Amino acid sequence: MPRRSSLLTLIAVAALWGASFLFIRIGVRDLGPVALIEARVALAGLALLAIVTVLRRRPSWRDRWRYLMLGLLSAAAPFTLIAAAELHLTASLAGILNATTPMFSLLLSAWWLREPLTVRRLAGVVVGVLGVAVLVGLGPIDPGPALWASVAASLVAALLYAAGGIYAATRFSGVAPISVATGQQLAAAVLLMPLAAVLPPADLPGPSVTAAVLALALACTALGFVLFYRLVAQLGSTGALTVTYLVPVFGSAWGALFLGERLSVGAGLGLLLVLGGVALVTRPSAVAASAPAPAPVAAPDALPAPDCRSRSGPRAEPR
Repeated sequence: MPRRSSLLTLIAVAALWGASFLFIRIGVRDLGPVALIEARVALAGLALLAIVTVLRRRPSWRDRWRYLMLGLLSAAAPFTLIAAAELHLTASLAGILNATTPMFSLLLSAWWLREPLTVRRLAGVVVGVLGVAVLVGLGPIDPGPALWASVAASLVAALLYAAGGIYAATRFSGVAPISVATGQQLAAAVLLMPLAAVLPPADLPGPSVTAAVLALALACTALGFVLFYRLVAQLGSTGALTVTYLVPVFGSAWGALFLGERLSVGAGLGLLLVLGGVALVTRPSAVAASAPAPAPVAAPDALPAPDCRSRSGPRAEPR
């Protein structure tokens, strides 16, 4: 049973990461996807840089090319895709679709790291796919080209999160996770800067949008990282996987509370199916559960990846 402090940290991380979909929804219509995400990663990167400077864990810029690749896979591209999707999706649906990340991690690990696929985990992927189908077909938004494109963008973002998690686990073994997170956010800001200059927002953001951007960058991203690493230190990476189940729940709750979003019966059923699939995919085996786990290198909205151990490399969970 987790200690009270660990439980509070777990709830705080899930609440912050779930709120990111709310703040994206608030800011994306005024700023556009690129400018919003550029502000997010730049502010979060600078905040994390201040923290790692105090801790004397600044990332090594000799690895700048690897950080640029990680920043592309785990932040710049998926964050922008999610923001573009939320021009048409509710915050609730975006959060639920993002919960498919562990399923993509399982499939990529089987291909990339030659991990064996168990029947239980394959069943989890099937259940998760069924959940996405229910979300699209029975959710609160009428099916159409905009919905299909937004769902596709969200799923590609989840796929990129999964690829970024495996890339980080195989390329940054032994590096302090908070250092990797700092380099990742700053690299993403560098990658998006030229595009943000070409696609600036039409008008200056108002107070509510400015507050949403600051909350997204400093609370959901920078503080979310710090708390998540504390959670891993308290519970281990396997225990921290519990956040996987809470993020979409909080995402739906914040959307309903602050944006008046309605979670339809179809969306609720889709949520249960997706979380059921995640449970099957992320449940550790007896061998894996007894093995030591390294600290994760997660993207702020990305959910922890499944329990994957390469025959010749480190584990890739959680991201």
